[in-house]
Amino acid sequence: MAARGRQCGSYFRNLFVFSGPEPYSAWRMNYHPNSQPDWRSPRAPVADITPVVLRLSDGCCFRGNLEIISLTGGLVSISNVLDRSSRVTFMFLTQTGLVQATAEMLSPVSKNRQPFRFVALEEGAHRKLRTLVQSFLDAREQAWIQKYRAALIHQIPPRRKLFRVVFGTFVLLVLCFGSAIYLFGVPLLK
Repeated sequence: MAARGRQCGSYFRNLFVFSGPEPYSAWRMNYHPNSQPDWRSPRAPVADITPVVLRLSDGCCFRGNLEIISLTGGLVSISNVLDRSSRVTFMFLTQTGLVQATAEMLSPVSKNRQPFRFVALEEGAHRKLRTLVQSFLDAREQAWIQKYRAALIHQIPPRRKLFRVVFGTFVLLVLCFGSAIYLFGVPLLK
């Protein structure tokens, strides 16, 4: 497992990957995702295959694919799940640029899928992540709007419903009229 992790630079060949003992420790992480604990961040399924690199503090690297992302964490598909509470440097490339953050691995949900939560993000990384999640949510919202419009176009006019209302009203009036005649007419017949 450790021999495999030393080849971290081959996963993203065009990216510089720091190989020091404390990766990215000099960076100022100024955004903490859990600042609003009562608010649940929307989850967005990742449409394209998005490779990720997870780097442990000892320098070992693992690669995987991002499946679900939110502003507070997500779900990653990884060949070897990591220990719960492991702190990793999480890196993946989006259309807006590279997102790097410190993440904590949570309990695995299967033998190759593990959720994570962001512990600290740079402000720029948070902005890129927010743009990424919003683009996925906008696409899903647009698909729902198109489906709703298509349903409205192909909607059958409710003709039978109008007939039922008119017929029901007529029957109710006949019953009321018949009851009135019965109640007021029977004593008069005596």
